Amino acid sequence: MWYVYAQFTEEQRGEVLFHFKNANYFYVVLSVFMSIISHLVRAYRWNFMLQPLGFRPKLLNNFMAVSVAYLMNIFIPKSGEVSRAVVLKKYEEVPFDKGFGTIITERVVDLIFLLLFTMVALLMEFDVLYAYLKEVVPIKTIVLGASVVGILFLSFVLFLKYSKSNMSLKINGLVAGLKEGVFSILKMKKKGGFVFYSLLIWLLYILAFYLGTQALPETSHIAAGTIIITFVVGSFAFAFTNSGFGSYPAAIAGILLVFGIEATVGTALGWIVWTSNIVYILLFGGLSFIFLPIYNRKKIS
Repeated sequence: MWYVYAQFTEEQRGEVLFHFKNANYFYVVLSVFMSIISHLVRAYRWNFMLQPLGFRPKLLNNFMAVSVAYLMNIFIPKSGEVSRAVVLKKYEEVPFDKGFGTIITERVVDLIFLLLFTMVALLMEFDVLYAYLKEVVPIKTIVLGASVVGILFLSFVLFLKYSKSNMSLKINGLVAGLKEGVFSILKMKKKGGFVFYSLLIWLLYILAFYLGTQALPETSHIAAGTIIITFVVGSFAFAFTNSGFGSYPAAIAGILLVFGIEATVGTALGWIVWTSNIVYILLFGGLSFIFLPIYNRKKIS
């Protein structure tokens, strides 16, 4: 955060604050509402994986478990997956290993959808991204980098296939578990419903981000391809850090700069979208901590 704002002049910092003050927060509220619906759908979809195991938790318990998970991820990245399983074990008597297994499966599916949207975004904006990359990095460097990545990937595959070391065995075990998790979807009775709700979750995510862009006049006109690729970059920043703290606005500003949007505008948009979602996560996650034992007091007693 310090690095990003150290690059700004006093005038540019004033511009960021100006965009914050003059944003249309009606669209921000709509954006957060779409996020809430996506989390409700995620809570509902969870039972598609739990039912074949013999469990059918209440939707509200699922939703509060999801809310607690997002809250925990702000402080410790990926701790939310564990907390979700703990909540379900305590209030719905779902064994931790089974609950956690469904969450890992869910995350693998989410990763697949994120990669699909990444490919769509790259195809839609390939010319702009390639031109930018070619301008910033020489062609020889791009070819060399791609070759090195290809060789490293091939070496890694061969290592996993032929090595008998503890590391390769652990990685192979993890990969096998992930594959088992993904293919377990094929055993569901409602496979079509699971895929539909998975797609719906990600469409709601994109819709929420699109509504966020409408809050600023400077970003309300950007093309669909730009929205998708900006959403994808923001998603990676959110997923691989503690909920994008500091990194999300920087990532949004960086990718929008490629498409001709000023850094101050991109930074303001990133902070508006991120802050509104974090406020929602803090509120609902905190309330879930309070209401889980109240809602389930008969079961606890």
